[in-house]
Amino acid sequence: MNIRISFIKGLLCATVLMVLPFQKLVAQDNVIDRVEWVVGDKSILRSDIEEAIRYWVSNGRTFEGDPYCVVGEDLAVQQLFLHQAAIDSIQVDEGNVIRRVEAQMEHVIQQIGSKEKMEEYFNMTSADIREMYREQLYNMEMAERMKMKIVGDIKVSPILVRRYFDSLPKDSIPFVQQQVEVQIITMQPQIDLEEIERVKGELREYTERIMNGETSFSTMALMYSQDPGTARRGGELGFVGRGQLQPEFSAVAFNLTDPGKVSKIVETEYGFHIIQLIEKRGDKVNVRHILRKPEHSSENLKATLLRLDSLATGIKEGEITFDDAVALYSDDKDTRNNFGIMYNKQSTSSHFGMDELPVDVARVVESLPVGEISQPFAWLLENGKTVCAIAKVKSRTDAHQATFSDDYEVLHQMYQAKLSDERIKEWVKKKQRATYVRVNKNNRNCEFLYPDWNFHEE
Repeated sequence: MNIRISFIKGLLCATVLMVLPFQKLVAQDNVIDRVEWVVGDKSILRSDIEEAIRYWVSNGRTFEGDPYCVVGEDLAVQQLFLHQAAIDSIQVDEGNVIRRVEAQMEHVIQQIGSKEKMEEYFNMTSADIREMYREQLYNMEMAERMKMKIVGDIKVSPILVRRYFDSLPKDSIPFVQQQVEVQIITMQPQIDLEEIERVKGELREYTERIMNGETSFSTMALMYSQDPGTARRGGELGFVGRGQLQPEFSAVAFNLTDPGKVSKIVETEYGFHIIQLIEKRGDKVNVRHILRKPEHSSENLKATLLRLDSLATGIKEGEITFDDAVALYSDDKDTRNNFGIMYNKQSTSSHFGMDELPVDVARVVESLPVGEISQPFAWLLENGKTVCAIAKVKSRTDAHQATFSDDYEVLHQMYQAKLSDERIKEWVKKKQRATYVRVNKNNRNCEFLYPDWNFHEE
């Protein structure tokens, strides 16, 4: 749960970077780098604030007030969490941070047009931009983990949720968007054996070229790996634990002992891999990999859609129930044992807002009446594979103002978030009073979100 809403307020899925506003913002005060804040023994420089502004602008954030005031305080509050996280030995998954950095880099390049344009915009090399994002995301992850520890496991009883709901002014009762429950049956198009052998042959060829010294593993990964998150880094994953990897991949990666060798071919749900060890460190490993994905033919895709069409007809004509068809035919392991009902990880329930459903599913069920079976459709999954599916809307709730009886989960989450936010704010206030803090005199007149800073004189 992201407790500090103000820290991400205005974060939009923007399609255009706000380049000019930030360029104007930097140009207005061309000064030598200086200390803007001191929090404990940590100095926050003007360049730190400008880098953070670059990060947020590249993500579409808008600022209420002077960005140097807003982001300067963001970093000062973040430092309170980071200092406590260091004391409490909070750990961050470096591999996950690296993956988020690569996703961020890819997002910015897509929005701005090219790597060269990105470097021109930031006036930095790609390596420096990557390091800027790494530091930003590492600190954000560390601070969030510290917040989770501060919040702990807040338990909220139905009685307390009822009292909270009854206390809300009528115009503060949340408006719940349209929600649906969806049942799904999926089938994976068959991949021809010849296609699988073609992909394996490619990987054997890569292995031979690497082992012969003709080229390096990282070069081959950069050129041929179909994992966009790691290909740019020469296939490098970063340090990860066993639980962060697919079981089949993990079993091979953690058994590698010689960095000069290349693993056998490994199959996972993403495709086929070869792996090379970089380094082992305790219970974590850093490896490179090359991923190749066999593709189904258009004929096999059509055949699977036709098979689902026949199944849908059988359900409509009463030859088999949708629930039984799920158990007998669906390839979706996440829903097969739950009558095909999709699970919403955001709300931890079976109810979805239309914007929470996968795009391909939302497009099909948006106008589908309750109880009817959709036409077969192709669905591109998060792992990059295409499956075929039919869907059924189990229930639909129109948009409405929340009621206690119908929307308890929404109200429960609201109240839990309110208690968490209050606990975080109280923690910050205590830290503000107990921590040595200095701020540049030019920032003393800022309107702060947390007004209780106990500023020491310079």
